[in-house]
Amino acid sequence: MLTVDFSRFPLAPGDRVLDLGCGAGRHAFECYRRGAHTVALDRNGEEVRQVASWFAAMREAGEAPPHATATALEGDALALPFPDNSLDAVIVSEVLEHIPDDTGVLAEAVRVLRPGGRIAVTVPRYGPEKVCWALSDAYHQVEGGHIRIYRGHELVAKIRGAGLEPYGTHHAHALHSPYWWLKCAFGVDNDRALPVRAFHKLLVWDIEKRPLATRLAERALNPVLGKSLVVYATKPRTDQDGPAAPAAAAADGTATASRGRA
Repeated sequence: MLTVDFSRFPLAPGDRVLDLGCGAGRHAFECYRRGAHTVALDRNGEEVRQVASWFAAMREAGEAPPHATATALEGDALALPFPDNSLDAVIVSEVLEHIPDDTGVLAEAVRVLRPGGRIAVTVPRYGPEKVCWALSDAYHQVEGGHIRIYRGHELVAKIRGAGLEPYGTHHAHALHSPYWWLKCAFGVDNDRALPVRAFHKLLVWDIEKRPLATRLAERALNPVLGKSLVVYATKPRTDQDGPAAPAAAAADGTATASRGRA
């Protein structure tokens, strides 16, 4: 299930891409399939190792072009292990709402992104997220949970303040908003409630089968109920820009450079 729309965030074979705060790796896997030199970075070592194993399985199954590379790194979103201006694209998906210094995360992403490069930032959307917070404290008052809710114009202003030029926004995952409202209403850890189980089956069926009916329904509902807000931006070019430095990590497998939270 992708939040970033790659028709709005185009990648070319050989692009150097960072999935910052990669989690389970869904966007990193798609970048790898598209032929990018992909780095998936997260503070959670267990998830990093799992992503690395999936990268290896994809290589073995031939699911990515032979020239593409994929690396999983354990690291810190506030101290990225890459040179300045070394990456062609950065994805920051469902990360900023977890980190107190969200401005610092954006500054690091801008630092490593080359002039002319693209960034995609996704966060929970204000309205659906506000409902979740109202229904359940347990939804967000947990270690590593959501510490803020962004209004759309606030996120765009923060991205612009980091020195980026936004070029598009949209909302995604409308069908997931009512699922999380049910989860919050019945208990975020209660997966036995019948409405929660029924809606979960619907979502799994939708993800696996991608039927036209639910695709059209979600497309129509996204502007109103979309669970995630996605903002796309570019790093401006200047007359002083020199050639981009090589990316720091392009080897296969898992490396560890743990310095805290990603």
